[in-house]
Amino acid sequence: MADTMIEVAGVKKAFGTTKALCGVDLAADRAKVLGLLGPNGAGKTTLVRILATLLLPDEGSARIAGLDVVRDADAVRPIIGLAGQYAAVDETLTGRENLELVGRLYHLGRPEVRRRADEVLERFSLTGAADRQVKTYSGGMRRRLDLGASLVANPPVLILDEPTTGLDPRSRVEMWGFIETLVADGTTILLTTQYLDEADRLAHRIVVIDYGKVIAEGTSDQLKDQLGGDVVELRVASPGDLDKALAAIAELGDGKPQVDAEYGRLTLPAKGGPATLMAAARRLDESDITLEDLSLRRPSLDDVFMALTGHSAGADGSDGDEPQPADDAGGGRRGTT
Repeated sequence: MADTMIEVAGVKKAFGTTKALCGVDLAADRAKVLGLLGPNGAGKTTLVRILATLLLPDEGSARIAGLDVVRDADAVRPIIGLAGQYAAVDETLTGRENLELVGRLYHLGRPEVRRRADEVLERFSLTGAADRQVKTYSGGMRRRLDLGASLVANPPVLILDEPTTGLDPRSRVEMWGFIETLVADGTTILLTTQYLDEADRLAHRIVVIDYGKVIAEGTSDQLKDQLGGDVVELRVASPGDLDKALAAIAELGDGKPQVDAEYGRLTLPAKGGPATLMAAARRLDESDITLEDLSLRRPSLDDVFMALTGHSAGADGSDGDEPQPADDAGGGRRGTT
């Protein structure tokens, strides 16, 4: 399809006996954000490396803008930008020098390199720090420079692998704004993230993978609707009462309960609205359970993730369970020709 910029069909990849990808299918439309969610070791980074032509799939195919990432790798690299989990910038160079270096790797002429570097610096509010060494930058500034460097060649497709990892809340919101502006300007983005609020805000469509397989896909609202009804959420005063609380209200539920022992919290998908909440309150009172909080709310993307994978999304920003092939240890950051 003309409006499909990223197409993945039946992609498999194994590292020895470890199956990182087990036949993944997905597609991203032009000027949209496709969110790729999954717990640590689900296969997200392996898929990113295949799409970025840094790793060969064992089976299946992947295409970007109609070009095969294996057969047409040299043609794919100039049309993609890649920003990884950690800012891949040279600390000894200035911000401007980093951007100009990337431009030269793309074989752009010197006048064009300077012009695009200036555009990126202005777009990401880095003009004032352009001629400072990157080692003097804050973490948020480095991430902005890294994202900016992936845009020097104006690629139509941008792959962002956990782009807000390690950022403070304000810098995260700023980065979201930059991403939304890029999409409004026509860029297609594949976004891997473990921050559910990030996917909820940015992604037009979401694919959830676990153990190398796609286990769900759709818009954020479509995924939430899969749970049906509402969610009863409670927090007990004593974590030791969690099992007792679950026994008291379990039959009111309409799905798998989720227990967070560390915070003494219990969530239970349920139908019936306020009547169910009132029934839960009565049962908990009859069981002499002291509560810190009891509420009824619409399902969140985190509830969906918990229901699909059995646990909440991690926020450490690494795909640490995923084996890294020896020939890919460097993990290149941007396509070059």
